[in-house]
Parts: sequence; structure tokens; C-alpha cells
Amino acid sequence: MGFFSNLKEKLSGPKYEELEQETGYVELENDGEISKSKVLVRPFLLEDFDDVKPVLDSLREGYTIALVNIRPLKDKDLVELKRAINKLKKTTDAIEGEIAGFGDDFLVITPSFASIYRSKQMKAVSEHSEEAAE
Repeated sequence: MGFFSNLKEKLSGPKYEELEQETGYVELENDGEISKSKVLVRPFLLEDFDDVKPVLDSLREGYTIALVNIRPLKDKDLVELKRAINKLKKTTDAIEGEIAGFGDDFLVITPSFASIYRSKQMKAVSEHSEEAAE
């Protein structure tokens, strides 16, 4: 009968009193990766239409607030600027984010969980892109 008693003890696990006495902690290792829930505010510079791609890729990840400097493209080619802004606006609409002009040289683009405070200094992007085309 001793064999079955030993087997029963091993299969039943620790008793409540034994568990109560254990006060150890388990440390979890952090492998250095940034948590996906962390929001990243990231600046971008548009010098050509092709510079839109990194902005779009970051926005699609869903955790980036983009601050886009459009001054170089604005000085260079207004048609390309309008095309770039339209592309950014379409992607922003697709991810249910927000986009707004900040001053004359910047766009602010946020993911769906963030909102843009709109004041007199902020312009709607549709107004901004029409001004750029003029």
C-alpha cells in the first residue's frame, strides 16, 4: 500500500500549506524589443514623392504618429506635393486615422486611437493641398 500512497502524493501536487510557504518570484527576461503597444512619434521629411513610402509603412503598423515636413517637396514640385498628400490622406482614411496640416510646412498623421486637437493654426488637409496646387 505504500507504493500507491507515494504515487497518489506525487500525482496530487503540492498541498495548500506547501504553496502558502512559497514566496519566490519569477523574473521574466526582456529581450530588448519595443512593446507593440508603445506609441512612437516619428519625424519624416518629404523631398520626393518616393519619400511617402516609409511614412505609409509606419502608419500601417498602427503605432506611429507621423510628423511630416513637406517644405522640401513644396519648394521643389507642387504637383508632386499634392499627389503625396492625397496618397497620405487615402492611407490615413483606410486606417481610420486623422491627418491635419500644422503650420505651412508640416502634416500630423495619427492612428485610429489618437485624435488631433484642431485650432486656428491647424488646417484641414484638403484646404492645404488646394493651397499647394495654387
